[in-house]
Amino acid sequence: MNTIDIIYQDLLQAILNSGVVKRDRTGTGTLSLFGYQIRHDMSEGFPLLTTKKMAWKSIVTELLWFLRGDTNIKYLVDNRCHIWDGDAYKNYCNQIPDYSKQFTMSKDEYINKIKTDDEFAKTWGELGSIYGKQWRDWKAYRSFRIEEGGGDYSIEYRTSAIDQIANLISELKTNPDSRRLMVNAWNVGQLDQMVLPPCHYGFQVYTRELSLDERNHSLGPNMVFRGILSGPHARPEELTRYKEIFDKENRPTRAISLMWNQRSVDTFLGLPFNIASYGLLLEIIAKEVNMVPDELIGNLGDVHLYKNHIEQAKEQITRTPFELPKLQINDLRSDTNSIIRDTTKWSYKDFQIDDYQSHPAIKAPLSS
Repeated sequence: MNTIDIIYQDLLQAILNSGVVKRDRTGTGTLSLFGYQIRHDMSEGFPLLTTKKMAWKSIVTELLWFLRGDTNIKYLVDNRCHIWDGDAYKNYCNQIPDYSKQFTMSKDEYINKIKTDDEFAKTWGELGSIYGKQWRDWKAYRSFRIEEGGGDYSIEYRTSAIDQIANLISELKTNPDSRRLMVNAWNVGQLDQMVLPPCHYGFQVYTRELSLDERNHSLGPNMVFRGILSGPHARPEELTRYKEIFDKENRPTRAISLMWNQRSVDTFLGLPFNIASYGLLLEIIAKEVNMVPDELIGNLGDVHLYKNHIEQAKEQITRTPFELPKLQINDLRSDTNSIIRDTTKWSYKDFQIDDYQSHPAIKAPLSS
């Protein structure tokens, strides 16, 4: 079953029908709606849209870049992911003094220089305190009272790093019913240090206990019992026996859902990436803590179509969705092979999409 493509097409149609004309930062112009929610049941398949071909490698590479805590475009360029090229180049141009503007490189020259010159990349490839920085290295400021004698004292401020992703994983393992299972990228004190304030500015996860029937089906065709392990006819001794079997096999005991919040939504180019990226993040976290991916939810603020994407959106609406693909991930749960503990060991090749059938890609310009 594929309902996420239909939900997405319905959103495109809603913007075309009811969107209001608004100016925007890029000068392109948009049709815009405010406030929309999408929901996807992960048991239906991985939410990679099929009504246009999606750039899976770029989706995976960008998410791994976030999880590495990286804020330099070098990793993306080396892995042929060009999502942030425009913002990086614009940031580079803005830092060039006026008297040197005549010597500014073209965008293609700049990207090639990032790829071939490590020192240049270190200086000019930084994007500021964006997603990866906030996820893995949020700066906390704490004050300390320093006694100086004679009743005098001074206040000293020190910083400490908070790894929100590691904290989230730890909390999921020790307190999975917490209502504080959140990661935030909207660091108000550092917004002016970012090339672009976060569009998807935070996410929250939620877990619930699985029934014995759900645990029985958690590994797909590898079911232990071919009947129903619930209802008035279920015998207590039989339920106890199967619970022991599931525990011995380390079958998940919980399902996990993820909800992300997004202030600004480039609906044609950006949102399909966001859906797949947070679907992948949900799968990674679920694998890490041995839970079953449950529901993916997106809370969307300013949902817009750029004016130079309108014809492309109309084309996508006419397409009939295919069945959703399946995702295969290399085992991430052992101490030595944890994507959270050592993100440098993983690449897009560790995340395999199976049975992906889609309509052709639809080209559209990126506004940045």
